[in-house]
Amino acid sequence: MNNFIPGQRWISNTESELGLGMILDAELNRVTVLFLATGDKRVYARDNAPLTRVQFAEGDVIESTDYCKITVQQIQQQNGLLSYFGLDEDGQFQQIDEMELNHHIQFNKPQDRLFTGQFDPSAWFSLRFETWRRQQQHQQSAVKGLQGARAALIPHQLYIAHQAANRIAPRIMLADEVGLGKTIEAGLILQHRLINSLSQRVLILVPEALMYQWLVEMLRRFNLRFSLLDETRCMACLEDNPFSTEQLVLCSQQFFADFPERQTQALDAGWDMVVVDEAHHLEWSEQAPSADYLFVEQLANSVEGLILLTATPEQLGKESHFARLRLLDPDRFYSFQQFVKEESQFAPVAELANQLISDQPLNTEQQIRLKSLLQHDNVDKLLQQLSSDQHNAGVREELIKLLLDHHGTGRILFRNSRHTVKGFPDRQRYGYPLQGNAETELASSAYFLWLIDKLKALGDEKALLICRRAETVIQLEQLLRQQVGHTAAVFHEGMSIVERDRAAAFFADDESRAQVLLCSEIGSEGRNFQFVRHLILFDLPDNPDLLQQRIGRLDRIGQKQVIQIHIPYLINSPQHVLFRWYDEGLDALRHNCSAAGQVAKQLHAELTKVLVCQNQAEIDAFIVATQMMAQEIEAELQNGRDQLLELNSCRPTEAAGLIKQLNDIEVEGSLWPYMEALFDCYGVDVEYHSKNCHILWPSENLRIGHFPMLQDDGLTVTVDRDVALAREDMQFLTQEHPMVLAAMDLVLSSETGNASVSIIKQAKLKAGQFLLELVFVVECSAPAELQIGRFLPHTPLRVLIDQNKKDLTVAVSHDSMQDTLDSIDKEQVSQFLSSQRQHIQDMIKAGEQNAQAQMNALIAESSNGMIAAFTAEIKRMVRLKKINPGIKDQEIQQLKEMTMLAHECIQAAQLRLDALRFVITS
Repeated sequence: MNNFIPGQRWISNTESELGLGMILDAELNRVTVLFLATGDKRVYARDNAPLTRVQFAEGDVIESTDYCKITVQQIQQQNGLLSYFGLDEDGQFQQIDEMELNHHIQFNKPQDRLFTGQFDPSAWFSLRFETWRRQQQHQQSAVKGLQGARAALIPHQLYIAHQAANRIAPRIMLADEVGLGKTIEAGLILQHRLINSLSQRVLILVPEALMYQWLVEMLRRFNLRFSLLDETRCMACLEDNPFSTEQLVLCSQQFFADFPERQTQALDAGWDMVVVDEAHHLEWSEQAPSADYLFVEQLANSVEGLILLTATPEQLGKESHFARLRLLDPDRFYSFQQFVKEESQFAPVAELANQLISDQPLNTEQQIRLKSLLQHDNVDKLLQQLSSDQHNAGVREELIKLLLDHHGTGRILFRNSRHTVKGFPDRQRYGYPLQGNAETELASSAYFLWLIDKLKALGDEKALLICRRAETVIQLEQLLRQQVGHTAAVFHEGMSIVERDRAAAFFADDESRAQVLLCSEIGSEGRNFQFVRHLILFDLPDNPDLLQQRIGRLDRIGQKQVIQIHIPYLINSPQHVLFRWYDEGLDALRHNCSAAGQVAKQLHAELTKVLVCQNQAEIDAFIVATQMMAQEIEAELQNGRDQLLELNSCRPTEAAGLIKQLNDIEVEGSLWPYMEALFDCYGVDVEYHSKNCHILWPSENLRIGHFPMLQDDGLTVTVDRDVALAREDMQFLTQEHPMVLAAMDLVLSSETGNASVSIIKQAKLKAGQFLLELVFVVECSAPAELQIGRFLPHTPLRVLIDQNKKDLTVAVSHDSMQDTLDSIDKEQVSQFLSSQRQHIQDMIKAGEQNAQAQMNALIAESSNGMIAAFTAEIKRMVRLKKINPGIKDQEIQQLKEMTMLAHECIQAAQLRLDALRFVITS
């Protein structure tokens, strides 16, 4: 039984945050303790009080209630109370009695917690060590920042994100063809920069109609919670500048046009990244730029990072293209005339590239021109090889790479087309002419009867139905349910995001009875339904972009089936005309039509007229005119295609390397076992759902008040990317998911697990001895833009020291030291630790010497790797600057300064004891 004496200082094993407690009373079988730091009083049963006596040792630094600090040199005991003697900070000899110790003293250092009996189960120590190891691996991963997106691993998207996000200040234009995922590319870049702390404050400007699509896309795919700011929200804000209250903000471009006084506030808010969607709508001319353009120009000049999403350059003319380029780099693109002149100089580059790409032989004149263009590169050997073998694919690829670096806008413009991006499915379309009068109820009856027959004909196959209005969706669901007992899932703008997720998940579930998902136009908002091959267009939009968005829910890279598009229409109705226009005029149902947008714009008035026209000859003539215009524009677009730029927008070898690394991480599969161990330690219940899917619940023994992202009604998670793409109601757990990152921070930011005691069996260790397993952490602090973690992240160094101070680190691994799970007599162990305190301190010092040697070697290796990486990049930029005006002196100088700063930071790395485990062998 503990001998409690009033005035002694004890600490609670279960509530260490209370600070030092003082014994007030100890009578019979009760002991009363006052925790002066918090004013709390506790009464414990004397024989099992969860308390540990606080006794400092020689060499410890202690502090009194009046903040006098001394280094203990001598300890005396009288009547059960301790007095400490030592030198203060001025070298004066001082005495601090036990009762005068500062009440706020907390024991966070591993050795302090060990000696005060505040040690944790062995599982917590292993979890802490494994968390450090995982964090180190993540910091050094070449695909850090690209792991967490709920998106398919598509080469061109990953390549663009990796290229752009790693730049010091990315200022780029994303100009992929419709359907290739510009929004996903922008999200990947933002997620990468936020995870790597390269950006903190982001503003996204989008057309009003796309606000909720962007909001949902950023949250569902990238776990980025943007705040919508409109005039109502701004008026309700109590701060002077509402834009300063959030880190991630989403606004409509129309909002700033309607309330121009908000422009100044947005400009003053201090963003480091701005994203502008549909930037081609910003009208500009040298004489009269629009007000919208001028506002974006002011934003562009005030931020380091700028991403413009726009239609393909050749669709909108040179002047429109130049207007966007000058937002990205006004110093370089300062004159439209100069831009046109400069662009013409790249024609020989493109011509030679196309010759190489198409595997055509190069004549003597072309080889001389190629050598002249690549005069700064060692190309003689390559040209000699090409002369002896004109079809040498490796040589041609190397020459194309060198030409890519010469491209005028290649560093700021990314543009992919369906001609270069493969993997899209074939389409088949079926038109269903129906009898009826569009003005009567008979029309809806004909459509409904057709739908019932079609669903029957499809058998067990699922279908996605999209129509214009939410009211139509609701009516169809009621009719199907009431008249034929058919279960359908619904998806429309009147539902919350959670309700839409559940509806989509219900439809996606193989076990569900929902054969059809009925969607309003919002169903084309970016959702992925590529597990379905049947698309029913219950009506047709008069905007070809909307039509492509609808078809794009199924027509996606990775779709393995031929898409079946079913279109009912009333004979001689406007829908009949639209069907013919899309099918015969634009061929937009069977193929993606790049010219459709321009054709629709030019023929808008004529289309409006023929939709209500009953004259068949006029309709036929309009269809023929559409065909001719579409073919003409398509030919112009193909002739204007910049194949060199498209190659530069996705280099297949590099993209394949990124995908391999991402796949390897997922195949390796260590994340879920790690998370299970973490959930077990924190008291989160895990219930099996299906393969690679689980349901998480907060248990009654939850160790903290709230586990990150975990609600009382549970959370369903998956670690399988394919499942996550089909089941958007599940959270996709990756190393970069907010729950995982926050849970790892929980482990490392608290002291839990930094002191542990365990009994182990290990074949190489004799029974009856004790050892210390120490985890030191090398900490290197540096500005975020250096991304120092690539070279020297916080690195755990493990050291195993036996009681004779012999180093057994290499001989005995951590994983081989399995805990026997035998119960430990905490009081007995604490007494032993107290008696061996000085010896254990000496063991820690011996371990620290070992860790210091490891750290010195690590610093040298990291520094060499950093210098090699930065030097190679500087040399590449210097070489490129000679041939590409897009490279600036400032960029090269910044790299040199970063190299010097990174070297200083690495050399200043510190070693810290993070955790220790006292091991007894059995």
